[in-house]
Amino acid sequence: MFELVFLGTSASAPSVHRGLSAALVMVQEHRFLIDCGEGTQRQILRSGLGFRRLDKILLTHGHLDHILGLGGLASTLGHWETLDELDIYGGGPALSRVQRLMEVVFGVGNVAQAGVSLNLIEAGTMFEGKGFSLSAFSVPHRGSGCFGFTFEEETRSPFDNLKAEALGVPAGPERRELVAGLPVVLSDGRTVQPEDVLGVPQKGAKLCFVGDVSRTGPLHKIVAGADLLAIEATYLEEERELAKGHGHITARAAARLALKAGVKRLVLHHISRRYHAREILDEARAVFPNTDVAGDLDLFRIRRGKPIEFQAGPKYVAR
Repeated sequence: MFELVFLGTSASAPSVHRGLSAALVMVQEHRFLIDCGEGTQRQILRSGLGFRRLDKILLTHGHLDHILGLGGLASTLGHWETLDELDIYGGGPALSRVQRLMEVVFGVGNVAQAGVSLNLIEAGTMFEGKGFSLSAFSVPHRGSGCFGFTFEEETRSPFDNLKAEALGVPAGPERRELVAGLPVVLSDGRTVQPEDVLGVPQKGAKLCFVGDVSRTGPLHKIVAGADLLAIEATYLEEERELAKGHGHITARAAARLALKAGVKRLVLHHISRRYHAREILDEARAVFPNTDVAGDLDLFRIRRGKPIEFQAGPKYVAR
């Protein structure tokens, strides 16, 4: 299961109801913070999630509205939390800017005094957990080193009790060994292989997260079949030329991507203050009905083979 919490959903500058870009993905005991705009610390506190185990940060790119909160967060994690290391993943330009930001915050040559060891790591195939993987993919935006991220559970084949019974496999240690991937020898001398008692393979849950992006064409194969695609929708179609000039996409473009790529649910974020969320939602749903516009502190749970669960963040008069 993947849990995605949007901590900040505004584009470029905060609004009364939206903070700057940040999201948290929780998988098993792991936590991955995606981007860290100014004010992210307070959003983490408002969410009730706290800072525990927050040792992995993924950067979509190095623009200030996505990284400016890192200095304060690193200081807090180093001085107030029992955290020895902080891994920050991103493209070369983003990591270079983060290094300079840390030098501004802590002083040149004093970054080690942040209280936490900072590891700046080039994005790629980044993390293999128990039954899931995290990988980065390149996205077109303004400049090089911009990335999106895919969280994907491994495909698994469930144990089929009916097949086991038909083969005469008794309940108990034999079935446990088969579940563990080991062959067993039955009392009559027959050998049963694990694949003899497995059901139809089930694809794991797939979550794709994209921050700022200027074109969707390169993403179709990458996000294909995702249970949930989170992607920016900074502009409406009526201002698509302005969007193109600033390296962003429209809500309609995001919806077309979701439709063509066979995505199950589309969640839009990075919302400009020039629009009301309803305008963004209406434009996208006209193309891809299963669309949401994320608000700050909204939570989505993505489970293998089950409908996505949604829990809204605090309600405001306007969002």
